[in-house]
Amino acid sequence: MKKGYLVLEDDIVFEGVWCGGMPRAGEVVFNTAHSGYEEIATDPSYYSQIMVMSAPMQGNYGVDSKDWESRSMWIEGFVSLEMQMSRRDSSWRDQLVQNGIPVVTEIDTRRIVLRLRELGTPWGALVAADDEDEAKRIAHELIVEKKKNSRDWVHAVSRSSIEIRQGQNTNGPRVGVLDFGCKENTLRELQKRCSEVAVFPSRTSVAEIKKWNPSGLLLSNGPGDPSAVEIAVDTVRDLLGWKPIFGICMGHQILSLALGARTYKLKFGHRGSNHPVRDLLLNQIYVTSQNHGYAVDPTSLPEGVKVTHVNLNDQTIEGVEFLAKSCWSVQFHPESHPGPNEAVKLFDYFIGKLV
Repeated sequence: MKKGYLVLEDDIVFEGVWCGGMPRAGEVVFNTAHSGYEEIATDPSYYSQIMVMSAPMQGNYGVDSKDWESRSMWIEGFVSLEMQMSRRDSSWRDQLVQNGIPVVTEIDTRRIVLRLRELGTPWGALVAADDEDEAKRIAHELIVEKKKNSRDWVHAVSRSSIEIRQGQNTNGPRVGVLDFGCKENTLRELQKRCSEVAVFPSRTSVAEIKKWNPSGLLLSNGPGDPSAVEIAVDTVRDLLGWKPIFGICMGHQILSLALGARTYKLKFGHRGSNHPVRDLLLNQIYVTSQNHGYAVDPTSLPEGVKVTHVNLNDQTIEGVEFLAKSCWSVQFHPESHPGPNEAVKLFDYFIGKLV
């Protein structure tokens, strides 16, 4: 077996076993979910990120294409302590490698997570090499090249043309989705409740959205820095007050920017399926699925915008509402996949505003 290395941009090196794929660079993040590896790898929110799984065993229940959350795998690498690679089943490893995703196992993921929690989210690379010096040389070249890419990660994962989907409720509303990296389960939840759903690329004009004339607009999840997303903030600002708007994750951040708030980068982000949130909108507490590296600055909220959801781990904002413009949002993923589905009723809350 080849040696596999995770090399961080500050020259910290973690050695493990190389299980295949192509050497790649990306932001190094960790996820605390105990299952859902397929959903995570195919969630566009993880675009350009090397995923370190804190749960030790991965690939142990095989693969199923029905679990995919988009058309592609978006992660830049997969790191775990153990990977199912037996004569009976190595399907998850094989699927990652077939898609060019580098896989490194037999590595001290606890030490990696502690490094990320203490010092923040770094860039890094997964490489196969004979020794640390070679690994560092290859990794630094990959990181330099990767950083040259556009910072508008949303545009990289968004659809390139409008997609129309029929809903299952013939009497339901027509909802437009501004696609910042939308997950399939968000669309499935909407289709259950709607007569028709239109998914618009992230840079769609206000005129094009108004031409379709939806009953309401959902702003989807997506990857990267919200302040680097082009066009969408102005689009949403121009649509405020026209029809009800519901934002999820990146959509929450874009909506907040459109309202005049600011965002900032979290030290190591929230990624996993076990994040407790206090919901002041529905007056309850539930555990949520989350995946983001940025948050809304509470000191920047304009007058009239109220906080509706709070993260009980670190008290960061998890949702806002502005009744004057009929818009609200949540930082977490009510569509789950992976994770608990306690917050799915927020889709009912949204649809209830449209009928």
